[in-house]
Order: sequence, then structure tokens, then C-alpha cells
Amino acid sequence: MPSASVSDFVDSSVEPKVRGYLHVPETSNGTGLILTHGAGGNVQAPLLRALADTFSAAGVTVLRCDLPYRQARSFGPPGPADAARDRAGLKNAVVVLRTILDFARNQEKEKRNIFLGGHSYGGRQSSMLCAEEPELVSGLLLLSYPLHPPRRPEQQRTQHLPDLHTPTLFVHGSRDPFGTTEELERALKMIPARTKLITIEGAGHDLGFKGKSKKEELPGWIFSEFSTFLGVILSEAKDPYTA
Repeated sequence: MPSASVSDFVDSSVEPKVRGYLHVPETSNGTGLILTHGAGGNVQAPLLRALADTFSAAGVTVLRCDLPYRQARSFGPPGPADAARDRAGLKNAVVVLRTILDFARNQEKEKRNIFLGGHSYGGRQSSMLCAEEPELVSGLLLLSYPLHPPRRPEQQRTQHLPDLHTPTLFVHGSRDPFGTTEELERALKMIPARTKLITIEGAGHDLGFKGKSKKEELPGWIFSEFSTFLGVILSEAKDPYTA
């Protein structure tokens, strides 16, 4: 597969600003992916880095970014007051990445070519943003969606799901304390958009991607599943670089 260059990226022309790393493939296929982290992590999370490398090697331009709360504080979780600003930061990242793709090929904007993904809190905020703005991106990749706090299944984080009209692939560990597979399957029935759940057997909230026994094949498998899930959209989309 073609290689990709990785560079620090900051765009301070927007508020909240966009900060992270840009993975530019040697040969672009005209699509873009934004990846962001969970509540306790940052842009350097090993799984996000591995996914960015895998997607960019396949021709996808990837913007791996820190959420605004993490830009403001180097450690600690986000607070309730951070959520709206974090979603605004994600929206800015989408706009910035689309501009990068358009500039690279001097073509009109193609919304269908941008995808949004996140782990845990980052995925939840991504899904909430898409529920608010259903035309923003063409697909969601939600890793370890935090359906409820550990041991508190009554506190379901599903209020926005009936408004989610973006095709969404969920990747979830069978031992994730933030929601069982069965609980997530019930939640998916609330979503009017096309969805798919793939389960990583024996994995927890980290999807098994850490330590000596980490699943090295996981990024490639996720890429394959996401590509297959969105295959109809991608095959039917007009390629803005060859039109």
C-alpha cells in the first residue's frame, strides 16, 4: 500500500482551533477521516495512531485531533460544560479537512467524502454532532461507545440516537463496562440510520489494543469493516478528483 506523510497540524483561524496530526497519503482516493480520542486520552492514543496509519496507507487523508477540552488541559476528563465546545471543535475539524481536500485538487466540496470517528467520549460527541447536523459527514466510526457509566446501566446516553441519520459502524468489546453487547444492540434500534455492530470478543473498553496481547490486526480489520459497511456510499459517490 502507498505510504503517507504525518505532520503536526494547527489551524488557529477557527474557534475552537483545530490541533493534531495530519496524515497525507502518497496517493489520495479523495476521502477524509477525522479521528478523536476518549475522555481520559489524547490524540496520541495508540489505537488512533494505528487507525490513522492504516486508513492513510489506503489513500484516506486523516486528521487525528485533540478535542478542545484536551487542548485546554493536558490531563483529566472533560466536564459537562465542555461538551458543546468539543462538538464545535469537531465541526471545525470537518470544515478544515474538507478545505484541505478541496485545495489539494482544486475541486468543489464533496460532503460525502468526509467521515468522522472517535473512541468513547470522542465518539459520543461525534454522534451528537451528527444528530444535530445530519448532512455534516457521510459516515460515523464509533469505537467503544460509552452507552452508560460503568455499573450504572440506568443512566443511558441515548437521548440523541433517534435523531441520528448518519450511517454508523460501532466497534465494541464484549467485556466493555460501559455497555454490554446486548444493551448496545437495543440502543441501535433507536437509530433511524443504517447501523452495524461488530464485537471484539474478550475485549474491554480499549478494544484489546494495549499490552503484550494487543490485537495487532485490529486496525486493518476495522478499516475493512468500515469500507465494506460504507461500500455502497463510496461506490456510488462521484469522485471529485476524476469528474
